[in-house]
Order: sequence, then C-alpha cells, then structure tokens
Amino acid sequence: MNLTPGTKLGPYEIVSLLGAGGMGEVYQARDTRLGRTVAVKILPKLLARDRERIQRFEREARLLASLNHVNIATLFGFEQFEGTHFLVMELVDGVTLAERIARGPIPVAEALKIAQQIAEALEAAHEKGIIHRDLKPANVKITPDGKVKVLDFGLAKALAVPSAQGDFLSSPTISVGGTYAGMVLGTAPYMSPEQAKGLDADQRTDVFAFGCVLFEMLTGRRSFQGDTVTEAIASVLARDPDMATLPSGIHPRLQEILRRCFEKDQKRRWQAIGDLRVELEAIGADPHGLKVQVTQAARVPLWKFVAPAAITGAVAVAVTAAVFWSFRAAPPAAPVTRFSYTLPKDQSFTRTGRHVVAISPDGANIVYVANNQLYLKSMTDMDAKPIAGTAQDVNNPFFSPDGKWIAFCAVLEGKLKKIAITGGASVTLADIDNPYGAYWAAGDQIYVGQGPKGVVRVSANGGKAETVVTVKPGEFAQSPQLLPDGDHVIFTLAAGGGDERWDKGQIVVQSLTSGQRTVLVNGGSDARYVPTGHVVYALGATMFALPFNVKTLQASGGPVPVLDGITRASVNTTAAFFSFSDNGSLAFIPGGLAGGTPVTLALVNRNGEKTPLNVAPQPYFQPRISPDGRQLAVEVNDGKDANIWVYDLSGTTSMRRLTFAGKNRSPVWTRDGQRIVFNSDREGDSSLFWQRADGSGAAERLTKAEAGVSHRPESWSPDGVLTFLSDNASAASRIWTMSVNGDRKPKPLVEPATKSSFAAQSAFSPDGRWFVYESGESSLGPQVYVQPFPPNGAKYQISTGLSTGALWAPDGRQIIYEDNLGGRVRLVAVDVRTQPSFAVGKPTPLLIEGLVQRGGRPYDIAPDGKQFIVMLPPSETKTGEGLQINVVLNWFQDLKQRVPVK
Repeated sequence: MNLTPGTKLGPYEIVSLLGAGGMGEVYQARDTRLGRTVAVKILPKLLARDRERIQRFEREARLLASLNHVNIATLFGFEQFEGTHFLVMELVDGVTLAERIARGPIPVAEALKIAQQIAEALEAAHEKGIIHRDLKPANVKITPDGKVKVLDFGLAKALAVPSAQGDFLSSPTISVGGTYAGMVLGTAPYMSPEQAKGLDADQRTDVFAFGCVLFEMLTGRRSFQGDTVTEAIASVLARDPDMATLPSGIHPRLQEILRRCFEKDQKRRWQAIGDLRVELEAIGADPHGLKVQVTQAARVPLWKFVAPAAITGAVAVAVTAAVFWSFRAAPPAAPVTRFSYTLPKDQSFTRTGRHVVAISPDGANIVYVANNQLYLKSMTDMDAKPIAGTAQDVNNPFFSPDGKWIAFCAVLEGKLKKIAITGGASVTLADIDNPYGAYWAAGDQIYVGQGPKGVVRVSANGGKAETVVTVKPGEFAQSPQLLPDGDHVIFTLAAGGGDERWDKGQIVVQSLTSGQRTVLVNGGSDARYVPTGHVVYALGATMFALPFNVKTLQASGGPVPVLDGITRASVNTTAAFFSFSDNGSLAFIPGGLAGGTPVTLALVNRNGEKTPLNVAPQPYFQPRISPDGRQLAVEVNDGKDANIWVYDLSGTTSMRRLTFAGKNRSPVWTRDGQRIVFNSDREGDSSLFWQRADGSGAAERLTKAEAGVSHRPESWSPDGVLTFLSDNASAASRIWTMSVNGDRKPKPLVEPATKSSFAAQSAFSPDGRWFVYESGESSLGPQVYVQPFPPNGAKYQISTGLSTGALWAPDGRQIIYEDNLGGRVRLVAVDVRTQPSFAVGKPTPLLIEGLVQRGGRPYDIAPDGKQFIVMLPPSETKTGEGLQINVVLNWFQDLKQRVPVK
C-alpha cells in the first residue's frame, strides 16, 4: 500500500511517507481530532488475513500501550479503517542511531550516554514483562536535544506466528531487512543465538542485541558481519566480535561488559539489563578509565625499583597469599535477579491510601491486599492464595520478625489484628485508627503511625496502645521504624494540607527516652532504614537512598535516586508501595503516582455499553459534563502539574486547557454552564476560584482558605448556592455552603458526626430542596445520606454498604452512588421519592463497573440521565489485568553499588 498525502484513515490524515520496512510502511499523519502530529504504521497485508493473529496482536498492542517511559516512543493505539490495520504512535523528531553511526564511530562519552538511555528504556519494559526482540540502531532515535527514544517495542512478538520451541521445521525465517509478520523474530546481525535457532526469547535476548548496538556505536561497524542472511546467522552462532576494533583508551571494564553481552549461552550472559545499566553509569563517570590508570600506577610497588631480586620472590608469595585469603573471606556476591508476579484477572489492588504490599524478613513470602482481602504469595508457588479470615476491609499488612505472622488493620472495625500466614482465626491486638504505616520490631513490639496522634506502640501479644511520639497540632507522623539501638525511631513528619504535604515532609529520627529529634531529609516520606547503611524514602514516585550511619545517627552525602516508577496510592497519600526483606530482596508495585497514571474517558449507558472519547489516555480526575451535555471539564493531574481542560463531546475539536496559573483541580460547572469553579493554589492558599468556561477573562477568587485547609467545590443549587468541601489537615473534613448571589460568606452545612468521622461529596437535588452526601459515622465505613436543604434535622440513610460518590439523577427520581464492596467499583441506583414524604427504594446495581477510583467522584451523569462519563483503565478492561508486583532478589547489592557508603 502506498498512501498519498491527503489520504484519510478515519481521523488520521496522511502527510508524507517516512519509510518502509518489513514491519510495514510508516507515514507522518495528522490526528484531526486532537490536532497533533503522529506516526502511522500500516501493517503488512498478511496480518489482516488472519483473524486469530489480529486478535492476538490487539492483546499485545494493549500491553505495549501501557509502556510509559521518557526513553520509549509511545504507542497510542491499534486502529482499523476499511480493512487497513495500522498503529498510531508518537512521532519522534531527530535522526536514527543508524544514521548517526553512518557518519562514523561515536565518541565514547557520547556513546555511553546513549547506551544508558537505551538500557533505561529496556529496563522499564522488562519490568512490565515486555521484550523488544528487535533492538537495532534503526529502531533508536536521537532527538535534537540529545534524548534517546526506542521505537517498535515488542512488535516483533506481536507480529510473529507462534511456533513450538525447538521445532526446527516451524522456526521463523530470518530477514536482514526487517521483521516481517510471521517470518522474523529479529534482524539478523542483531539477533541472539537463541533467536537464530528459532527458540523462545527472554530479556537476555535484548541484552545480546544491546551489546551489538553498543559495539557498533563505539566501532562504527557491526559486531557480526555477513553479506547474506545465512552468513550473518552463522557469524552470530559461531563467531565472536573482534574486540581489537574497539577504540584505544576506553575504560578497561567496557570490553568485559561487551563480552558478557555476547555470550552464546543465555545463562552466562548478563541476566538483567538493570545490572548492565548500573555498570555503564559507573563507567560513564570515567569513560576512558583515567582513574583506573592512575590507581594502577599508584599501586606499582616501591620494591620493584629498589629491592634485590630475592625480596621480589618473597613479596610475590605474600601478595599471592593475601589475594587468596581475601577471595576466600569474601566470596562473589549473589547476582541481582528481577522478575514479576502478575495478579489474576479477577484481582485488583485495594488502594486505600495505605500500604498494600509487604515482603517477609526472610524474603520467602509476599503479602498483598486485593479485593479488600489479604493474599499470600510464596516464592516457591506459582499463584497467590487468599488468607482465610481476612475477607474484610483490610489494609497495611506487615510481617512479624520471624515471618510467621502478618499484622494488618481491619478498617471498619478500627482494630489492629494479626493472623498466622497459614490462615485461621485472627487475633485482635488493639483498638487503633487506620495506620499511617507500621513496623513489627524485635521483642514483639509494634510501632504504628497514627497521623495527627503521633506514633503509638502496641504489644504483639495484645494490649492498649501507648503513645511514644507526640506531634504538634497540624502535624502528621507516618511509617515509624525502630532502629537497631532500641531507643531511636525513624519516621516521617508532615504538616499542613494539600496534595504536596507528604512530598514536603521531613524524615526525622527521635529518641524515645530523651525526645530529641534530628532531621535527616527535608522533602520526602515513607522512610525506612536499610541494613546496608542507608535510609530509603519516597519523593513522588521515585525512591531515594541516603547513606546513614546508624551508630552516629548522621547522614552523609546527598540523596540519590535509585528506583523510579513506584506506585503511590494517590497524589496526596503517604503510602509508597514498596517493601524489602532483611536478606536484601525488594518488592514493589510499579506504575508511579496515581495522579500520573493514564486512564481513558468513556461514555457508558446503563447497559454497560461503552463509547470511548476521542482523547488520548491521560491522568484524568473528576470528569464533569456541562449542563447542556455538550462539553466536558476534567482535571489532568500528573502528580506535578494539575490543570482544568475542556473538551467538546462532539469530538470535532481538540481538548482545550482552561487554567494556567498554579495547580488547579476539581472542576464543577455552574448551573447555567457559563463558568467553571475549581480549587487552586495560584495565590498560595488552597481556595476556590471560578472562570468563564470559554476561557475569556481572568479567574476570580471566591474563598480564602486558612493555612492547612483546602476548599474543593462540589455542587451548585439552582439559586446559586455552592457546596464545597473543607479538608483540614488537622481535623475531619466537613461540608460548607456559599451563596455567590449573596454575601459570599462560607457557612457550615454538615459537621462530622464524631471526632474520627468526616462529611464529604455533597450534591444538590435538581430542585435544590435536598442534598445527598457521604459520612464516615458508621462502623461499616462511608455511607450515603440525604438531608433537606436548608437542613431541618431530618436525615435519611440511603446505602447499607461501603458507599461513596453519590449524585442525584437529572430527573430527581434516583440517587446514584459507588458501591466499593469487594474491591470493585460499580454504580448503584436507588429510587427516591420526596413527595408527599421522603421514601427510598431498593438499591439496583447498574451494569457499569471497573471504574478507576482516585479521589473525588470518578463519574458524572449526562443531562438526559441515560449516559455516564467514567474513567476506565487504558486497556478498558473491567479487572486488574496487567497489575503486577516486581521483585528484585539481592537488591541490596544494587543499592550498595549505586550509593556507596563510606
């Protein structure tokens, strides 16, 4: 197929041909819906003739679209138009690495920088279980600013025809030119021996190709030569690259690194690209090995120049003995190994804002929270098993020092409990609020972060919680850990309100006897002491490590980022989902800030039929449909920046950014659709502003929040009364009102029923005579209630389970809310009658479920009451498919190498 400029494939208008190869033709195109330039790759016709392969390709494409890394070109989607199947991808400016190498060998320092970025891209993909399989210089682009983008991730697998491993007759045919559908699993000069033999590929296959690319950058020539496909394959299988062609004066370690990349036996090759990346980072600081040469020169012994020959022999014997005993005393460290465990399709993590994963001290077991239940995954078993006796609303699991018990919080009961890893009856330890992190210390003492109540200590045998660390009003304590001296506790201290409170927190150490407190870090949370002599903590979605002397309680040097892309439950939560064992294994949930996780927007009818909007997946929050049903306002929040965008639901125009100053969240349309009110910190405080929806004019302030308080808009009445949430860092949230047509003075509407309760998420009825809201006053968790407006003392309970996010249907005859039982978010409708008296019908589940819940109400109702706007996972699945736990065995070795301790 040869498309001419102006040809349209649905909404994509062809601009020009960029290139052609075995995987198909690539065109520059314009996305007329979003007004952006993209790359369109037309897939070979052979693919379109096989329905089974198309379906398999679609599954692979959804997985590939989940890759989100700065060094990976984004795959936007897999499309079909009038029988033509094509991929829509990010259009990357710049030259390919092949074009750069064609000008000659790349200087060592520059080549190492490029190689490090390629390795980071491969590492990010491998952690998601995705292998490139066709890495070569032509699939790497270098942008004008020097950033590397790796292209065509995993497409070789997606396009290939599956064949039995080791079956020579059905093994794929190899092509030098490209990767043909059903014919190729790699380009000949860059493929691994196992690919050349038609065997299965794994991440070590990419390591081999990576070595080929690095060698070619340094030498300007391919590592495996051949004029024909057969000669190239023979070279891969039988010969080694000529290391003598490497430039002189490079770091001596580079040759050994390349040799291990080129090992024919996969078991002798680098086992993980992350290990290779660490090596390259170290070499990058000294690309020509000058420090090594100086060190070697300084170690030339004086006796070689002045001592007689007889002394030479004696010294040689002594040196040999010393070397022998040093190796005997320090055997080679165990290799760092990485793998992932993917949750079954019917499970999804229960992200309550608290920790949901923990690894046992001996590294033998992992416990995690999914579907509001604890699951135990043994390293020796293929599948995780539910822990009997924990089928309730639980969070924050952590192991006993011997690994035989798991402690957890039973949220609805307000209890701290423990249960044997084999299951059975749980044991209540103490009455306790929802923990902000907990730690089971030696001596059967448990330390629990209690937010505004400081840190408490509980006996693992049961008893009353004892406060051991107090905090000032407005401060929160989180993730305490008792240090080895038995007197000092390390924990996070945060203050104020707003989404940034935890990233602005302090990592502190405090003596339990004297109360003396030392600040180690300003800016971070969720700190833990590691036996390697480090403190690790989270800042955003990144783990940092800081050298720390546990005896002097002093930090040395500065923090170093050691792991990116750790999931946080939300942008304003304390919990970073990682845990490590005493013997050095790390378990974490990849993904990054919940605010930074892309989701899709879709219109769904009451039968569950979805119509995705023509917008790219982004970190959306709180979608709200305009009163006329024509436009959508939505918050886009990547965890760093937050703004309100407006989209025409007709799909004829691109999404338009409304706000530009500060961080702006939680849009709500006025009843006439002329303005949008939102929360903003543009003037320092976290208050309410409103602005014309068409973007004209400046934003106008509506409220002035006190320090530590955040105002979030919720609902408008017909006569201009706004309800809004007042979220106080040191007190329970409550609901207020303000009349924009009156004095605009905030007035309390609903106070929390108890000190440990809250009131939030209010919505007026269409006639403005009633309002629905949620309250945490029930022991069963949040419930939905209705009161008349203005309140007269009457109050009606609507829901009976764990329910949030209520909204009145446009006709006033139903209330819709989220049912969160079982860890699944679904919508439930309840018929209501307000005349002659208030009456409530039986809850009826709608066929709308699998919504992404990330703070606030994740849906809205169209004015006709027939459709809902919802946020769904990018793959539009209804389950936790693709959710995983990454495990790094012997992670301490990696940590010590990346952040040396003096």
